[in-house]
Amino acid sequence: MTTTTETDRSPNPVDLHVGGRIRMRRKLLGVSQERLADDLGLTFQQVQKYERGANRVSASKLYEIAKSLQTSISYFFEGLVDPSTARAEGVAESGAEPFIHDFLMTPEGLELASLFPKIKRGRVRRRILDLVRSMAEDDDTDAPDAG
Repeated sequence: MTTTTETDRSPNPVDLHVGGRIRMRRKLLGVSQERLADDLGLTFQQVQKYERGANRVSASKLYEIAKSLQTSISYFFEGLVDPSTARAEGVAESGAEPFIHDFLMTPEGLELASLFPKIKRGRVRRRILDLVRSMAEDDDTDAPDAG
């Protein structure tokens, strides 16, 4: 007998990644969820579910999304570990996809993700990362203790 756990109901990391990439591409082009939904013959709520990873995108629908957002289908999979090499190289699932998805679902995260690669100087990128780490640590130490 199999029981359903909370993790069984959580979105698949690949669906989260693809949904995040759909959202990122749509936002980069300045396309609303309503407009994308109209192009695809869907409701904007369905587009929201795709972007959150709550609903899995079929291959044919992903093809239509790629066409509507003027990109290749492979765009939506960029950044995923290749499953054919992951096992051979002993790469464990990092669990990073939910964090990436949550990051890209915020307007600030999406903007930061689109602008950060445009910073050409590695030293500047590292200093920005150091600043963000420092600020996150400050938030952790400023948080009131529970209990």
